[in-house]
Amino acid sequence: MKKLLAVFILFTSVLSGQNFNGRISSSFYTFNRFNSLTDSKTYLRSYNTLSFNLTKNNVSLRTRLNLESDIVNPLDNDPRLRFYNLFIEARKIFNIATIKVGRQPIYNSVAGGLFDGVNLKLKHKGFSLVGYYGANVPAYQKLELTDDWGNDYILGGTISANFLQHFRVALSYINKNFKPVEYTALRLDENLNPIQILIQKNSNQYKFVSGDFSYRLKNVVRVNTRYDYDLNFNTTSKFYISARYSQIKNLGISLYYNYREPRIRYNSILSVFNFGNTKEIEGGIDYKINNQFTVIGKFGNVSYKDDNSQRLTLGINSNFGNLSYRKTFGYAGELSSISAYAAHTFFNGLLTPSIGLAYTSYKLSEDAETNNITSLLGGINFRPLRLWSFDLQGQFFNNKFYKDDFRLLFKINYWFNTNFN
Repeated sequence: MKKLLAVFILFTSVLSGQNFNGRISSSFYTFNRFNSLTDSKTYLRSYNTLSFNLTKNNVSLRTRLNLESDIVNPLDNDPRLRFYNLFIEARKIFNIATIKVGRQPIYNSVAGGLFDGVNLKLKHKGFSLVGYYGANVPAYQKLELTDDWGNDYILGGTISANFLQHFRVALSYINKNFKPVEYTALRLDENLNPIQILIQKNSNQYKFVSGDFSYRLKNVVRVNTRYDYDLNFNTTSKFYISARYSQIKNLGISLYYNYREPRIRYNSILSVFNFGNTKEIEGGIDYKINNQFTVIGKFGNVSYKDDNSQRLTLGINSNFGNLSYRKTFGYAGELSSISAYAAHTFFNGLLTPSIGLAYTSYKLSEDAETNNITSLLGGINFRPLRLWSFDLQGQFFNNKFYKDDFRLLFKINYWFNTNFN
């Protein structure tokens, strides 16, 4: 990683005529934690985030990092610096290729996240080919590279086609291998004496192929579907399809189906258990009363191995916020919840106050004890200048386990955009 940083420093020093833009954000979050019935501590956590892009022509350096610590009662690992992004991106190479090198995000429904490596995308006349290879990011996003690329890597790619109007088809493959962390444990030898043993496990792995299909006809119908196949266990991992029909004036009709197996890493001890799959189906309608209000209603059923659970959602959305009611019952437990949220901007974006309230009543079974939860939040966003904004939010939570829990969040944002000649 030191060599990679040296390349980045060289990159920033030789470019002229760059654009430098990004955001600096500082947040302060305070709460009180009880270590016993009589002993408590107040914490004031600080989170400082820097995101910036340095660009010249078709080449950019992109990074996002975060420094967190506690001002009042530091934790054992404070301060902690996390690197989420740190990569060079070159676009429009021969008008067909984009390449990224460094620590970067990957968007994948099977095993997304961050990795240290290379991503190459080729795009031409309705076809797209993406391939990537790299190492898993260490715990807490440390600025380090893995020391075992053979057992701690990610490899995959996607080929997609959208040359037919309204259609998109894609086929993906991903192989993500996790290097287990070694540890020592106390065991007994043949004479029943305690000894320290080094525990080393085999690597755990995800290996999947996936297919995507979508069809979209504006203001008429939209269909999305995906199929995931687990190559390690030779079984269907997931299949879902969602559809929405909106040709009828002001009325939308939606349908959703999802079949899902538990996603277990290969060689994991959890793979020896006999898990059951779930099948989930939900239908809903939404009706636009006018330009300000839309009412929605959804009903869903989840089928488990030996039982079923249902859920009902009713609500109204507006330009000022939303009000919703949710009810679940059956195998997943009994729950009733009502929530409301509202926010509105005044004085051309200068002030944006917000408020939210939720009340939930739940129990794990029909004969179990009923528990209640009340939560409240209130806040305001203040933006006196285009490049500066300030957020203040209070959060209140109350139930039988957390009595009168109050927390406070304060956040400062600064956006910048500068050109260098």
